[in-house]
Amino acid sequence: MARIALGVEYDGSAYHGWQSQLKDDVPTVQEAVEKALSVVANHKVKVICAGRTDAGVHGTGQVIHFDSDSVRDEKAWVAGTNSNLPKGIALRWARSVGDDFHARFVAHSRRYRYVIYNHRTRPALFNRQVSWDYRTLDITLMQEAARYLVGTHDFSAYRGVSCQAKSPIKTLHHLQLYRQGPMLVLEVEANAFLLHMVRNIAGVLMAVGAGERPPEWAREVLESRDRKQGGVTAPPYGLYMVGVGYPSQFGLPEPEYGPVWLPHDLSDW
Repeated sequence: MARIALGVEYDGSAYHGWQSQLKDDVPTVQEAVEKALSVVANHKVKVICAGRTDAGVHGTGQVIHFDSDSVRDEKAWVAGTNSNLPKGIALRWARSVGDDFHARFVAHSRRYRYVIYNHRTRPALFNRQVSWDYRTLDITLMQEAARYLVGTHDFSAYRGVSCQAKSPIKTLHHLQLYRQGPMLVLEVEANAFLLHMVRNIAGVLMAVGAGERPPEWAREVLESRDRKQGGVTAPPYGLYMVGVGYPSQFGLPEPEYGPVWLPHDLSDW
């Protein structure tokens, strides 16, 4: 039995998140990937992912694995599966790994990117790929607030109410913000994330950037350990899972953390 690791990219706009649902009429990314892989493997495939994403959330660096007795080279797994996938989902790479690899349990970090189109009018294009905020956001204030969240903390105030994680204590390795034209981008990396954690962080930072709250509010919310103190959860559409970190022994491709990709220059919008 061979174990195969795969890199997956997807536009989550049309899907009810990553994870398969009990209802047959609810489309998910996992369901589409498993269906396509099963055609290439010639048997039913079940995949394990590095981290589940919510409805509307995108992925450029999701990592999964599955086991199969079918003999295929890495190129065949990618090309064959992509030919059976919807256009909004694609495999980026495949690697043969040992049975000591597990997409979720051996990952030491996850990285997300939240993209805000900060302009007085909403965008017609890419409206499911970015979050929109008409308020003028002060990135300096947001950066000041972000510093309170870096490190190991109890993130209960930043977790979704239906979160099933055993512990709210997570280590945020870094939280950086930068502008690219009209886009304001949050880069967040941690050992693991709670349900809605990035979107709740983004909601707090956006309120600070808009001048509705002082930077210290981010710390007050954190220390309260009360989700009700955290304000509005930011929309899902600007959120991307951009990479997963693994020990080098597994030989997986390094995540690509380039600048925000846009098909043309929006700097003068």
